[in-house]
Amino acid sequence: MALKLQINKLSFVYGNFKALKDVLFEVDRCEFLGVVGPNGSGKSTLLKCIGRILKPEKNAVLIDDCDVTKINLKSLAKVMGYVPQRSESVFPFTVFDIVLMGRKPYIHWTVSDDDCRIAIEALKYLGLEDLATRHFNELSGGEQQKVIIARALAQQPRILLFDEPTTYLDIRHQLEILDLLKHLTTTKQCTVIVAMHDLNLASRYADRILMLKKGSIYALGPPETVLSEENIADVYGIKVHVTRTILGAMQIMPVEPVGTHYRRSEVPIKSPPKQLVGP
Repeated sequence: MALKLQINKLSFVYGNFKALKDVLFEVDRCEFLGVVGPNGSGKSTLLKCIGRILKPEKNAVLIDDCDVTKINLKSLAKVMGYVPQRSESVFPFTVFDIVLMGRKPYIHWTVSDDDCRIAIEALKYLGLEDLATRHFNELSGGEQQKVIIARALAQQPRILLFDEPTTYLDIRHQLEILDLLKHLTTTKQCTVIVAMHDLNLASRYADRILMLKKGSIYALGPPETVLSEENIADVYGIKVHVTRTILGAMQIMPVEPVGTHYRRSEVPIKSPPKQLVGP
């Protein structure tokens, strides 16, 4: 059963820099929530605070009304999984080894048959069973990302956090990963929160969009409301046209940065040094 997640006036500071400022919202059970905003807006910090990779203030992150700072990390790992932008292994672990690591919160002395079964099921769910004996570092970026998601699924969490999971992936693998994450909200009854850069993909997959600007919530709601031309111009500093395709999907097309103070024709182009000019 999916869990209720509440973010209650969450703030976080790095030194003298306030990365998050009084962030307040709730996530619906089995929802795909897309988190968008320019670089430095607080997307990754928000996910890390929710997952307690960074320690939030007391009562700022609640799971079923329970403060995450009062949940021990082993217990928290049984209900919440976190997938970073990119994972690398310096050791020659196999794909099966990596996925089995997701069972760590449940393992006491030795790996059980049940742990192995759940790891195999996670591999099969992502269509990775044929790669089980391959070394992780031999895989493509898209395959590696699927393996890390399989490891998170092996934890059997009810809440999954993804920090820009399609970074470095081609368009085919981006769609495969996001289709999978959307599927998790129905087949696995998971709540999925995804930090995203691509606004078109966010509009296509997210049930709701949380837009951040300088560590604060700028807008929260359905994609067609949040991803407006006015909001994008104010948050990203770029003019866009928002239209609908013939299939009804939103399409966000950039026009030009807001407040551009140069003309391309006025940018000087220097000639190369004479010694570099061929005969």
